[in-house]
Amino acid sequence: MVHFVGAGPGAKDLITLRGKELIEKADVIIYAGSLVNPGLLDYAKEGCEIYDSSKLNLDEVIDIIKAAEASNKDTIRLHTGDPCIFGATREQMDILDKEKIAYDTTPGVSSFCGAAAALNMEYTLPGITQSVIITRMEGRTKVPEKEAVEALASHGSTMVFFLSAGNTKTLSERLIAGGLSPDTPCAIVYKATWPDEKKVVCRLDNLSEKAKENGITKTALIIVGKAVAQSGYELSRLYAADFTTEFRQGTENRT
Repeated sequence: MVHFVGAGPGAKDLITLRGKELIEKADVIIYAGSLVNPGLLDYAKEGCEIYDSSKLNLDEVIDIIKAAEASNKDTIRLHTGDPCIFGATREQMDILDKEKIAYDTTPGVSSFCGAAAALNMEYTLPGITQSVIITRMEGRTKVPEKEAVEALASHGSTMVFFLSAGNTKTLSERLIAGGLSPDTPCAIVYKATWPDEKKVVCRLDNLSEKAKENGITKTALIIVGKAVAQSGYELSRLYAADFTTEFRQGTENRT
């Protein structure tokens, strides 16, 4: 069987308990070597076969899985963060379906959660925004036309850009062209939760400058939106004294 496992955002101890247990039992591990913390491989048992998928193409990954299945071995496909976000898992699963190879998925802590934790930030602030857009700027991989940076900027939601740190100048220019103010708060979080994590809070119009100053060109998330400032928000109604919930009687209904 194949287990798709989210490795978490970077820190070795931010993998789930289930993910760690699966790694400990695995006969074969195929991990995303360009992004996954290699320290997670310390959990592997002696004799486990370990492959770095950054050096493999899709066919080669599948060949390793098929060989493991033929020998009745369990395989871990270890993806960075959570496999459901930019994980390229669906294409693997479709092939496994055709090959009649069973698989399941263990979620992980996404780097967009790790980045918020690094900033002690809440993405969804009442009165500021209640939505988060997780996306990327197109590069060699295209994005649908309706999901162009300019179109998404019009929503005013908090935006988290994966895989876009290499061209922050174009990103900021396009967001401003899409209607965002040049002074929109931004944050750059490099390798969130790793020992060499770096975080920079800035404005949209100096995003590129700050990225360059800090030598950040990859392995970073770009967060854009008023929520980055963590100010000017309304208090949550859930905890308001006058607000009645299923568990608490609020003062609004008292006589």
